Amino acid sequence: MSARTVGLAAVVLAALLAAGCGAGAGQQAGNVELLVTRDYGAEELVRLPEPEQSGDETVMRLLQRNADVTTRYGGGFVQSIDGLSAAREGGRPLDWFYYVNGIEASEGAASREVEDGAKVWWDRRDWGAAQRVPAVVGAFPEPFRTGEKGRRYPVRIECSDLEGDACQRVYERFTELGIVAARGGLGTSGGDKTLRVVVGPWRDVEARDRVAQTLADGPRVNGIFARMEDDGRTLVTLDERGREVQRLGAGAGLIAAGRDGEFPPTWLVTGTDDAGVLSAIAALDESALEAKYALAISDDRGVPLPEREGRAP
Repeated sequence: MSARTVGLAAVVLAALLAAGCGAGAGQQAGNVELLVTRDYGAEELVRLPEPEQSGDETVMRLLQRNADVTTRYGGGFVQSIDGLSAAREGGRPLDWFYYVNGIEASEGAASREVEDGAKVWWDRRDWGAAQRVPAVVGAFPEPFRTGEKGRRYPVRIECSDLEGDACQRVYERFTELGIVAARGGLGTSGGDKTLRVVVGPWRDVEARDRVAQTLADGPRVNGIFARMEDDGRTLVTLDERGREVQRLGAGAGLIAAGRDGEFPPTWLVTGTDDAGVLSAIAALDESALEAKYALAISDDRGVPLPEREGRAP
């Protein structure tokens, strides 16, 4: 091989590495999935149950290997995926955000490694009403099965009625999925590193759970596009701008995820009454929750949140 050929090969390799497409060293992660959507999961753009990988990957390299990507700020942030760009439309800010196992990343995609079992979800959304959405339900049964950054957290189901049917059903559902979970009453968390699932009617849950109490502050604070009114008897769904869409009464359920500071996420499985809680539990299913930020349930129909007019359940 001539010196000129060697030099050209070195230049090409350096360019690939700079673009984030270089072959990673080491063993590639297993059971990785990649999903790309827009508008809070309303439209699916890319779905790869087995995306192309090469050795150790970052989230950015994984995306670049499987989609047409442009970046900004020195390659650290995504500008566009398959031609769909971050922008301002109608005065509203639209950007790309990513989640791993349903948890919003705390670092840039070029720094985040892909671990075994990672469900990587990119979504371009309007963030005018919620700059942060720290946790979503759309990767279920993650993060309960694999956790975050290779760390599997203890799981605790906290119930308003520890001996009730709702508590037992959630416990059985997690057992079916192979998720080991402890059970306890509301407000009796097993520690700061515990993934919590809070189960019960809103009238009981709100008074005894910190994350539930933030629902009244709106999506700008908690990232959840819903609120409860009338002492928990009415579930109000919100659109992506935080505006009221529907008022759901008896039998309405809600599945949402929030976060208290940097603690692991807390999931709320709640409703306007006992029937609403049971309807929420019935929706604890991968197909019902996939690519959802949160889900309201009314008359056995799922309502993805934030709610968009004409959006299919």
